[in-house]
Order: sequence, then structure tokens, then C-alpha cells
Amino acid sequence: MSRVTEIRYVGYGVVDYDAEVAFYTDTWGLVRVPSDDGLAWFKTQGHDEHHVVRLRKAEENRIDVIALAADSRADVDALAAKVEAAGARIVNAPHDLTTPGGGYGFRFFSPDGLEFEISSDVARGEKRELARWEGVPVKISHIVLHSPDHKALVAWFTDVLGFKVSDWLGDFMGFLRCNSAHHRFAILPGPPCLNHVAYDMLGVDDMMRGIHRLKQQGVDIGWGPGRHTAGNNTFSYFVTPSGFVTEYTSELEEVDFASHQPTVHVPAPLVMDQWGIGVGGPQTLPHPHVNAGLFVAVEA
Repeated sequence: MSRVTEIRYVGYGVVDYDAEVAFYTDTWGLVRVPSDDGLAWFKTQGHDEHHVVRLRKAEENRIDVIALAADSRADVDALAAKVEAAGARIVNAPHDLTTPGGGYGFRFFSPDGLEFEISSDVARGEKRELARWEGVPVKISHIVLHSPDHKALVAWFTDVLGFKVSDWLGDFMGFLRCNSAHHRFAILPGPPCLNHVAYDMLGVDDMMRGIHRLKQQGVDIGWGPGRHTAGNNTFSYFVTPSGFVTEYTSELEEVDFASHQPTVHVPAPLVMDQWGIGVGGPQTLPHPHVNAGLFVAVEA
């Protein structure tokens, strides 16, 4: 069955473009990808995904697009048909992409109005072997979204895009996988918007070294360091100059995509953070608000 198999990148529109570019270049640990389109594209050093972040200068801060991967052009075509049959608004039909890395893909709006892209055949980028203690991201780990009908959106991801439910935190947070990683998406109640984007680190030491680098540059932890229960991953959350939440994480649980059965975890302080030593908490991070430009396409 055709399905989404990975995350590619997140595109942001930001008011303070220069500050956000400097954050990803000088602070977060990404590398800029050359382009001549007036946008800023970034990749990680430890993975061959062509790019993981795209920044566009905008009049308001917003998520422009969340790009996902499929295995082949045939899968892209099949997913486009499923998305359309499910009643989603198609932004553009499958076609050859002209964005950096090329490929073949289509765009559509989720039921909540966020723009998504699904693509295949995007060129691979350069990568290098990271060494312990470098403290820079390997790749995007997962994305967490808010939705006014979070259970319906969980069902939409599974029924239309081919994800599977890995776990629930109570009845308010569903964790979804599209490969062997415990989750690539999680969905919470709230206005339609992004909660955060997480990046895999080589291990706990690299997460902690990344925390050190950010603190040296005046970026404080919003929540962490800690270890979640669902997925058993470590975490530390930060806020970019434009107010978007990013996360360093490590040791995310690997599961069998086909057979893993979900557990319902009862919310409690030591379930949210098994270590129980982190500073801050979800309440100290930016509160969710409706993403600007719902059902308004950004073609770039």
C-alpha cells in the first residue's frame, strides 16, 4: 500500500528573516544549501536529506509547508488520489518539482488547513559521519501538531497517509509512525498549528553538548533536559527568534512498523519526564495559536 515513509522538511515564513537565518546557521547547527530563489534552505550535516528547513521572508510568522517523503512516483500518484478522494483540497497535482533537489510531488491542505507536500526522487545531499560530542543535529526526528479535532486528524493520517498509531498519552496526544521510528508525528488538541519540530542527536551526550552550545549563545532551555515515556526519547526544547519551538532529542524507540501495538500512557509528571529534573515545562513554551494563512497556498 502506498504511504508516507519519512519527513523531508518544514518551510517557515518569518518576519525577522535575518535573525532566523542566523539561528539555524550559527546556533542550531545546520548548513545552508545554495539556491538562487531568494529563500534560505538548510540541511543537517549527518544525513543525506537534501534540506530540512526552508525560510521565506514574510509579513507574519507562519508555517508555509510540511514536506513528507514517499518511496516512488507511483506512490506519490497513489497518495494524491487518496488525498483527493478523502476530500482534501489539492494545491497542485503531482508534477516535477523545481525547488532545490528537484523530485516529483504534489501539495494539498490537511483537513485543518496546513499545507503539505509529498514527494519522491528528491536528490540526496552530502553527509558526513558525526563524532560524539559535536552536538549538532543528525536529521529531523518528528513533528508535533495541534488540531481542533485531534482524534479525527489522527484517523486522517492513518487512513489517508498510511501512518499507524504507536501510543496515546491519555486520550489527548496520539503518536504516529510511518517507519520504524516510534513516532514521526504526534497530534494534540488545540488550534491548527505547529507545536514543535524535533531533531535527532547522536545520543544523550550530543544532546547535552547541543544544550551547552545554545546556552553559550544566550538561548535558554524552555523545557528539559528530560526523557519522555512514549517513545522513551530524551528531550530539550528551545524557541527560535521567530517564536517557533524546536527540540533536540535522542534515543527515540525503534518499533516494528507492521506489528507494534499501542499503549495508553496515563499522564503524570514522571510520565511526561521520567527523569523529573528538567527546568520549565510545556507551560513555559509559546502557547499555540492559529497558524497564519490557513488554506492559503505558498507555492515556493
